[in-house]
Amino acid sequence: MGDEGATPRELLLEACRRNNTNLLSEVFSAVSKSPSEKHSSTEQLAQLLNTATDGIGNHCLHLAATYGSYEVVDTLLDQEGLEVDPLDRLEEDTPLHKAVRFVNGLAKGEWEDGKAMVELLLDAGADPRIRNKAKMKPFELVDPRNTELRSILQKAEFAMMAGNDVVYEDGDEDGPTGSASDSE
Repeated sequence: MGDEGATPRELLLEACRRNNTNLLSEVFSAVSKSPSEKHSSTEQLAQLLNTATDGIGNHCLHLAATYGSYEVVDTLLDQEGLEVDPLDRLEEDTPLHKAVRFVNGLAKGEWEDGKAMVELLLDAGADPRIRNKAKMKPFELVDPRNTELRSILQKAEFAMMAGNDVVYEDGDEDGPTGSASDSE
């Protein structure tokens, strides 16, 4: 055994657990400095981010969401090639499921802070329609008293199902700027 220290995978997972953006930056820097003939540094980083898991199958984004590591989640979501909806091995949760569970564990006065992480994941394209092993969507895990988070997830789910199509009501054939009136 050598005295090489922790691997990039171990450091990455630790940064996610502790919301340590400095450690995360060090990992990114180390991966970019180790060139590969087959893959660019961006591809190498994406591969590390998408394949690094802990002993029970949580990816880096799962860990960051579980521990409420907002700054790390924000940094991870900026990385090209990051998979935003990986399933963990144990519960088949997505990071969005984990973020909802994190919010549920907060005191009611802290829900606003947790909501920001859920919104961050949704803005990055996390799919609120994915069901976990228990056949539950993130919306179904939300504390029923947290009506604001329930509403955010419902709206996100509807937007994905509608495909962001614009729905016109009867009589709006000309679209939102047109007029059905001939009057001046």
